[in-house]
Amino acid sequence: MALEAALALLALAFALAARPWRLLGSRKPLAHEAHGAPATLWTPLLATLVLLPWAWALPTLHRMPLQLQWSGACLVLLMLGWPLAVPALLAVGTIAALISPSLGWGDALGLAVWQGIVPATLALLVGVLLRRLAGARALTGVRIFIYVLGRGFLGTALCVFVAGSLSQWAGHVLPGVGEQLSLVARWLMAWGDGMVTGMLCAVFVAFKPGWLATWSDQLYLPKP
Repeated sequence: MALEAALALLALAFALAARPWRLLGSRKPLAHEAHGAPATLWTPLLATLVLLPWAWALPTLHRMPLQLQWSGACLVLLMLGWPLAVPALLAVGTIAALISPSLGWGDALGLAVWQGIVPATLALLVGVLLRRLAGARALTGVRIFIYVLGRGFLGTALCVFVAGSLSQWAGHVLPGVGEQLSLVARWLMAWGDGMVTGMLCAVFVAFKPGWLATWSDQLYLPKP
């Protein structure tokens, strides 16, 4: 628990230093939005706080041979950006502990770190790498492909699996599953996370780009 507490406090300190609350009030209207309506992150933030705690608490609310876990942290990272995603994910862990009577505060902290902060941080690093690939020489179609497939589908699956493997190394094993089989289960569950995140990312890029703090028209849809 000491490791999780240290990681959470370190990430929260860096996130608050970036003053993430500014993202909630400084979103400018996008050129392609009807009537110049301002893009706001309040909707994805509230959706995260309402829906994601139930997904995190679900494995402790019922009994199954394999506790299916869904992170959602990479999607939160794409929608809110890292500075705002970190306190939001910590809040999700707190709400999950309040929802499930069998989920202790220590377990909730572990969820917030290994299912939240760690995959979101890895997704941030993947995003930095892919932004370099979407440089000035890349075609517009290729840039969108890099964002949706790289950050939404493949990047999410990779980040969630690596975070799950690190959590297993730290002693958080899946109940009733052997150590080697746990890695296989985490790999399969990571692809479920990647599919959901990738599909929602594609939908938001097409219809609600204002809900994606990591999306930039100037970078991914440059004017000729």
